[in-house]
Formats: sequence, structure tokens, C-alpha cells
Amino acid sequence: MAGKQPSARPLSPHLGVYKWAPSMAVSIFHRITGDGLAIVGALMFLWWLGALAAGPDAYAAFVACVWHDPDAGTVHRVTNILGKVVLVGLTWAFFQHLFSGLRHLVLDTGAGYELKINRLWSTLVFVGAILATAATWLYIAKEALNG
Repeated sequence: MAGKQPSARPLSPHLGVYKWAPSMAVSIFHRITGDGLAIVGALMFLWWLGALAAGPDAYAAFVACVWHDPDAGTVHRVTNILGKVVLVGLTWAFFQHLFSGLRHLVLDTGAGYELKINRLWSTLVFVGAILATAATWLYIAKEALNG
């Protein structure tokens, strides 16, 4: 093959060639939420198990940081807000990953590859995850206020 000139064309499409689409975002967020659920969820689970094993005081400190402590001091009040942000984030990540996985399950059947349908389903994954997260936390807040 001596003497053959290299082509000026790239061997594969570069990122600049692709037009951004909701399906690309769903794919990226599916991977991010899967990793987030695995890492953050595992760390929270291990912290909870460690607090259970360490005794009532450690478990009370865990609950004060993550969920609720009406007698919390300033430090626990701040970590309590951060704990709730993490829990809401994990809830959103769960629903985002779930709905994206269901979308992929439908795609595996051969349905939904048409451009308009794929774009619609990809957008509905994001909307559904946000609405399911909001509904879950509104329910939890309602139960907390009534209980």
C-alpha cells in the first residue's frame, strides 16, 4: 500500500458531527444516575449499617443528619438539609434510571426508533422522573405533617 495518500476524512464521526438530541441526554443521564445510585446509595447504606451497629447514639446522629431531629443543633440542622437534598437527588436518580431503563426495554422490542417517537419518549423520561420525584416527596411531606 505504499504510495496511497491518506484521506482527509475522519475515520469515524467526530462529536461535532452529531446534533444534540434528547435521546443522547437520556443515554448520558442513564449512566450517570446508575453510577450515582450505586455509589451514593451504597455509601448511605453503609453509613446506616454502621450507625445501627454502633448503637443508639450513633443511629440517632445518623437520623438527625439525614432525616429529622426536632431538637437538632445548628450543625445537625445544616446537615439535615443536605441529607434531604441527597435523598431527593437519589429519588430523582432512581426514577430517571427506572424510566430510562423502561424506555430501553421498549426499544429492545424494536419499537420507538422513529425520530419523532424516540424524541418524545426521551423527553417523557425526564418529565416523568421529575413528576414522580415531586409526587413522592409531596406524599412524604404530607404524611410527615399529618403524622
